[in-house]
Amino acid sequence: VEAPLAQSLFRHRPAATRFLQTLAAAKDFHLFLARRRAVAEEGLREGRFDGVVVLRSDFEKRIHSPTGAPIQLLVNGVDANRARIVRGYLDGIWLDWLTHYAQETGRPLAAPVDLEGRLWFNPAAYSRWFLIPGVIGIIMTLIGALLTALVIAREWERGTMEALLATPVRISEILIGKLVPYFVLGMGGMVMTSIAAVLLFDMPLRGSVLLLLAFSALYMLVALAMGLLISTAARSQFVAGQIAIITSFLPAFILSGFIFDIRSMPPAIQFITHIVPARYYLTGIKTLFLTGNVAELLWGQVLGLLLLGGFFFLMARRRTRRRLD
Repeated sequence: VEAPLAQSLFRHRPAATRFLQTLAAAKDFHLFLARRRAVAEEGLREGRFDGVVVLRSDFEKRIHSPTGAPIQLLVNGVDANRARIVRGYLDGIWLDWLTHYAQETGRPLAAPVDLEGRLWFNPAAYSRWFLIPGVIGIIMTLIGALLTALVIAREWERGTMEALLATPVRISEILIGKLVPYFVLGMGGMVMTSIAAVLLFDMPLRGSVLLLLAFSALYMLVALAMGLLISTAARSQFVAGQIAIITSFLPAFILSGFIFDIRSMPPAIQFITHIVPARYYLTGIKTLFLTGNVAELLWGQVLGLLLLGGFFFLMARRRTRRRLD
């Protein structure tokens, strides 16, 4: 695990400096110096850091006092599994350093010193708090992309699409009529699963409900655009279903961060995840549920969904127009 880690230090002391040098030399972390604790905590809220190590100016004095050294570890608990890994690595580094420090200085520690860890946004480290937003995204992907592709492909299979195109109804009106029911169905599924998450699984909703609805509606439009584009490439339900599973469901399941942490993937795969809409939605919905209305995290996800949604709609519109020529 390679995790970005910030450290907040009020005043440099020899022992504290040696501990930070040991921490910086560990290949498991990328260490950033924050002169003020508020800066480090802000980076933790915005998702730029996975953890924050806080050291006080009397660090060296308290190592040999009965109360222990004033060291604190704050970990981003949105991803409970990653939070446990980060804390485990730091526990090992801290205990190893204490042993070597006592041997080098010849001064035994007055009492065992434990690293104090505190998880932010998910204090109990519940894995379900991390998985439930992913489940919501998978459900919306299935409804938006898979079902939309199947229903339009069915029209081509039965020969009713030609009859519709022969009527005075415009193409945009046909598409809207096909998309609106699944938009309502997808948003209804999102609302029901969100209510179940809060009431049945005690999941917090720290962000705005209206912002959650608006963000989910944007993702639902992107998923519908994906299904619409798939339907222009396949005129049978079987082919449309296979394409939808390969291009929407599987990427949403594997490459969105739902199962595997994107930062642990090879660089080439990380680059590919930028064209997976579910990646942006899962990041945004986890932020709204567990962290709150953090604009710095949400704006990037909204921009990514807008770009992908616009591309899918334009491609689907162009391909549908060529069918009429």
